[in-house]
Amino acid sequence: MAKSPAKSAEPQPVISENQGRPDGRDSKTLRPVKIQRHFTKHAHGSVLIETGDTRVLVTASVEERVPRHVFHSGNDNAGWITAEYALLPGSTNTRSNRERLKVSGRTTEIQRLIGRCLRASFDLSRLGQRTITVDADVLQADAGTRVAAITGAYVAVVDALRKLQAEGHYQGEPGQDYGGLPILSPIAAVSVGVIDGDVRLDLTYEEDSNADVDANIVMNARGELIEFQASTEGKPFSRVLMTDMLDVAESGIQSLLKAQEAALSD
Repeated sequence: MAKSPAKSAEPQPVISENQGRPDGRDSKTLRPVKIQRHFTKHAHGSVLIETGDTRVLVTASVEERVPRHVFHSGNDNAGWITAEYALLPGSTNTRSNRERLKVSGRTTEIQRLIGRCLRASFDLSRLGQRTITVDADVLQADAGTRVAAITGAYVAVVDALRKLQAEGHYQGEPGQDYGGLPILSPIAAVSVGVIDGDVRLDLTYEEDSNADVDANIVMNARGELIEFQASTEGKPFSRVLMTDMLDVAESGIQSLLKAQEAALSD
């Protein structure tokens, strides 16, 4: 019987500490993160989130109505969370036109992503017959706008729920998780990329433009995956590389969850 050909050893991805990144970070370090709550006056919750040079204003507005599919769901206490996203003119080095008449495919994809992730974080069955609309407006873009929007949106929605609780809509009890708010688990999101075999966390635009593999990863505080978007610009990537990307992303997301917790406790 002929022997099967020996399997060639697959090159292992490199997770180095420093590969000369443009901003001097090592491969597993986030850009500086700043979360400023109550940034605007009228929305139930509002956050300016900064990750490096990316800045996104996220607001959460509450309306006492629900979409038809929720209204007819049979749960009189069910609510809904949805999202809108915009890359504002002047947020990039060339002016982006306002999407007045037609929303682009990219914008639609990001809006749906943000909405899906938030609905996985909050207990819609306890939200009450109301809709929380999240608006994520990119003021300045240096890559990672969608993941910054998700991370900031969680904080904005929590603040909106706290305002509803202050108005008597949610009753917290001692020892109850999240003070009685309809939260399933906090979530955060981060980008990861591979450049010349080096797995890098939280890419800048310069890195994102040159990445061999690019991924956006969303996880909750229990370490469960909510979203994993990955694509390659060249040759396919292995499952081993995917696992390393997830490991690096998880470490970054844990740091972002701590930043959210610190902001919400301030």
